[in-house]
Amino acid sequence: MSYLGVGVSPGNVAVHHGSNLKVFDRRVRLGELVLRCVICILALVAAVLVGTDTQVKKIFSIEKKAQFTDMKALVFLVVANGLAAAYSVVHVLRCIVSMARGSVLFNKPLAWAIFSGDQMMTYLCLAATASATQGSLFAKLGEPALQWMKICNMYGKFCNQIGEGIASSVLVSLSMVVLSAISAFSLFRLYGENKVKNNARW
Repeated sequence: MSYLGVGVSPGNVAVHHGSNLKVFDRRVRLGELVLRCVICILALVAAVLVGTDTQVKKIFSIEKKAQFTDMKALVFLVVANGLAAAYSVVHVLRCIVSMARGSVLFNKPLAWAIFSGDQMMTYLCLAATASATQGSLFAKLGEPALQWMKICNMYGKFCNQIGEGIASSVLVSLSMVVLSAISAFSLFRLYGENKVKNNARW
């Protein structure tokens, strides 16, 4: 047992897993950065597609204009995606600065703030996407029981562009769910590290 050194017991030998842990942390941070960039781009695409969508239909001598402000759910969708894009830009900058400095882990208050922010944005995006999808289905399929007509038969281009915006928003919501899982992992592993440190003292 001379290779352990004089007076050193096998239980006190340092196991070098630090480098592997740092590589894993960097990959998690890189994945978070890529995901936040994707969310920012998709949220902007959704907000622009829905927010700029208009179509004018002439019925006899009367012109009627369809726009996203006619449905409150679509207004909610544009606002939610705008907030998601702005929120993602802030965290993209944070991730870049963190990676440039070489600091991978962060303190618990910051981890809690990121986790809480990601959770709120996830629920906001999910709620906005769900409400806009429901409203759009009524416009597409109508509701015979309430004598609601199929609006998309008249405003086909408008409905198609709204559908593209909602599809982009669905991808944003799914990406936010994955991002929330990453931020939860980053938060609760800090508590796991304290447990490992306490056990190491014994």
